[in-house]
Amino acid sequence: MVVSVEPTTLAPDAIYESLRSGILDQGFPPGSTFTESAVALRFSVARPTAKLAIERLVAEGLLRRESHRAAHVPELTRDDIVDLFDNRAVVECAAIASLAQSGLVPAEAIAAHRALVASVDTDSPFAQDDIAFHRALVAGQSSPRLARMHGLLMGEIELCIGQVQSQGLVAPLDIVAQHQGILDAAYAGDTDLAIARTREHIHSSRDKLLARYDLEHQKEA
Repeated sequence: MVVSVEPTTLAPDAIYESLRSGILDQGFPPGSTFTESAVALRFSVARPTAKLAIERLVAEGLLRRESHRAAHVPELTRDDIVDLFDNRAVVECAAIASLAQSGLVPAEAIAAHRALVASVDTDSPFAQDDIAFHRALVAGQSSPRLARMHGLLMGEIELCIGQVQSQGLVAPLDIVAQHQGILDAAYAGDTDLAIARTREHIHSSRDKLLARYDLEHQKEA
């Protein structure tokens, strides 16, 4: 006997959040594909609902879709990683300079930092709190255009942060210390130090990810 399953009323936002968490935690590694029918079946929802969640992830850069192909988690090249982190450093250094000049730090950044500290204490995944911290810093400065530029980069950057977390390339306590150093410099109004610490923080993750990338591709050669 065939049993029909009625679609649930699960919202696209809930599906998006579940898929996003899976991508960041590497539950869906680079190359994983997402079709509307598979997502609809996974969450017992109608295909239009699944499509909305997928399209949002595509728009943010966490999924990529080519013509006549299913959406998939991008496999970033070495050049992609360098380009993303270098441009991220430009935008985030400009943002932290603005914050340091004002001596004000967004409350959302402080909340994300505290959540990151709590996740270290409980040995929980930290990528989401790390991402929230950086998003909040940029969103909290005065230029909406700078925030929009950051938003264009963040989807693919989040993929990189997820890989840094899942592969254990950076100790969570080190990230906490680096974030605290950035906050301390911004509070003190030391623009040069805030910029230097932000750039060092970003480039440290970039270099560790590149080293792992090179090692993996040497094995394949």
